[in-house]
Amino acid sequence: MNRKTAAVVLAGGRGRRIGGDTPKQYLEIGGHPLLYYSLKAFSDSLVDEIYLVCGEGDEEYCREKIVEKYGFYKVRGIVKGGSERYHSVHNGLEAIRSAHEADNSGPCDIVFIHDGARPFVSDDIIMRSYNAAIENRAAVVALPSSDTVKMSDEDDFATKTLRRDLVWLMQTPQTFDFNEIYEAYSRLVESEADLLDKGVLITDDAMVLELFSDRRVKLVMGDRRNIKVTVPEDLELAEFYLKLRKQD
Repeated sequence: MNRKTAAVVLAGGRGRRIGGDTPKQYLEIGGHPLLYYSLKAFSDSLVDEIYLVCGEGDEEYCREKIVEKYGFYKVRGIVKGGSERYHSVHNGLEAIRSAHEADNSGPCDIVFIHDGARPFVSDDIIMRSYNAAIENRAAVVALPSSDTVKMSDEDDFATKTLRRDLVWLMQTPQTFDFNEIYEAYSRLVESEADLLDKGVLITDDAMVLELFSDRRVKLVMGDRRNIKVTVPEDLELAEFYLKLRKQD
């Protein structure tokens, strides 16, 4: 059975921690914008279509300078992001549903949600995520922690040491049965005010599914090169990884 797949690639952040006036996803490494590498990875993969979620006002820039310039024909929609990451994800999921309803192309089965600032997602990672999502309906790329992890109180005193062999560090893509993650995000948006009042911070897509369903999320082995570019030092590391990739 062929499964219809889509990817939501998030590129709406302003990248304040990296400094400068240019959003980090548009900074260049190896002669291309950072975002280019994420879009190329999904364009070259089994994914059927891509929905790029960008900052408000960046839609035409992304269309002309990235999507059209590099021939990313799988990009079916360029979507305005929201004030928080989870708003942007919700907008991307809504765009998928609306597009499929408009052309009667049938529902999307599997959706990948990926941070556009992770330029080194590989085809192996995408395939592992896909296979795990087919089997488990929810899968997240992650790395086992190589460091001891401690919990702290609000005054930064250590309160508990976690078992390192059970601690994983989340990456993306996070990959789901489309209907289940769409329903979870819809419920999140409806419950947003109440969650904020309770101090609940939404940090990734798996957390949304965990909050609003009983679905267990399978952890899939990631890659240390699958970094998220956040601070200036990450750009240097990205340049180094890009050189290694060219040598492989």
